[in-house]
Amino acid sequence: MSYTKLELEPLFSKIEELKPQFITRLANAVAIPSVSSDEDKRPQVVAMAHFLQKELTNLGFTDIQLKDLGTQPPPTVNKELQLPPIVLARHGNDPLKKTVLIYGHYDVQPALLEDGWNTEPFKLVHNEAKDILYGRGSTDDKGPVMGWLNVVEAHNALGWELPVNLVCCFEGMEESGSLGLDELVAREAQQYFKGVDTVCISDNYWLGTSKPVLTYGLRGCNYYQLTVSGPGADLHSGIFGGIVAEPMTDLVKVMSQLVDSQGKILIPGVYDMVAPLTEKEDGLYDNIDFSVEELEAACGSKTGLHDNKKDILKHRWRYPSLSLHGIEGAFSGAGAKTVIPAKVVGKFSIRTVPDIDSGKLDKLVFDHVNKLLKELGSPNTGKIELIHDGNYWLADPFNDLFGAAAKATEDVWGVKPDFTREGGSIPITLTFEKELKTSVLLLPMGRGDDGAHSINEKLDVLNYINGCKTLGGYLHYYGKQ
Repeated sequence: MSYTKLELEPLFSKIEELKPQFITRLANAVAIPSVSSDEDKRPQVVAMAHFLQKELTNLGFTDIQLKDLGTQPPPTVNKELQLPPIVLARHGNDPLKKTVLIYGHYDVQPALLEDGWNTEPFKLVHNEAKDILYGRGSTDDKGPVMGWLNVVEAHNALGWELPVNLVCCFEGMEESGSLGLDELVAREAQQYFKGVDTVCISDNYWLGTSKPVLTYGLRGCNYYQLTVSGPGADLHSGIFGGIVAEPMTDLVKVMSQLVDSQGKILIPGVYDMVAPLTEKEDGLYDNIDFSVEELEAACGSKTGLHDNKKDILKHRWRYPSLSLHGIEGAFSGAGAKTVIPAKVVGKFSIRTVPDIDSGKLDKLVFDHVNKLLKELGSPNTGKIELIHDGNYWLADPFNDLFGAAAKATEDVWGVKPDFTREGGSIPITLTFEKELKTSVLLLPMGRGDDGAHSINEKLDVLNYINGCKTLGGYLHYYGKQ
């Protein structure tokens, strides 16, 4: 062990001792069906905010505020639908201590027993044989949010002061686009969040199932749609087939020239923007616990494009990808309908990485698609649009934040964590970094097989309890730096 180990055994022992209370706390949270995408369940999302307010009060947090975000923008059925509040709270205000902002979300994905769950999704079930907790939100993100509360309870029970000041920011719309959050962070940057030294987010997962990780990068996402319009209405192919230009034919031709079957992006100039791989970065991939077999297990097939760990992970994390997602307006039902669609809309996205500039990427995409449309020589009209974009995020895995988290992880799990990036996006990461002008750490609790948005979402008890220890240990190591 190449660092001075802190005496954290009393804290870790207290967390073990309080395990039953911590599981009960998570059970009470899971029991509230705070599904943000369901308008009928909006009162339950608000009830979850009040649950948090009560828990925070009981734990000694101060300046607890439920920030009103106003009416939800359309489309909504209820024109007066209110957004759930963002819960802000503080613990400690010592100017001699560092201040850590902890972010999490208290809303969850929809879940019904008839979706294929083995147990009621909004009842936390402890499978004691496997020592696994099942329930919607157990890993995403109520488990980690309760984990932070558990850390404070353990300190209170020991009579220990927290080694840092904590500022909480818990939102209730993360699963529905985080409506209102960016604006609140910008508003509060020099108000409630003034003086924050760093941000810690626990809303992601280990790469696999056996080794803890720290996450230092996320790909961004630019989402596009290509509309091809022709006839004034859908037509019968028996009457019009062969005598009109068909929008579907044009669309398929263009979309087939965006990416090849080996995953190579065919838009000129995209790869020229990608940051070169350094020797230091390449070395981070060497000891990561991952295998081709894990990829095959995750996708349920042997259809991978790469045959070794390093190439798989690089193409998942640090190289861009283009995916075709679907075609709107085309016949997609069962049977054999002989329709010529009048207008079709193709959807595709590009996952972005350092140093791809979003605006430059848009221009490359538009120029390429418009060139292909022109080359068709078709009387149909085509239009390419950007639907939304979110930038990539990359941190320095060798900084003090990751150093503190790595020490805590090694203390708790007995192994050095893998340093990973993720293929997906967590847009709020960039918002905190930009608005608060500080660094962000992604410190996951759950495993790669937790099924966050799927049926039978779970959190291993070991990850829940050791996750609490890791969160607490991180605060101590960071506070000492």
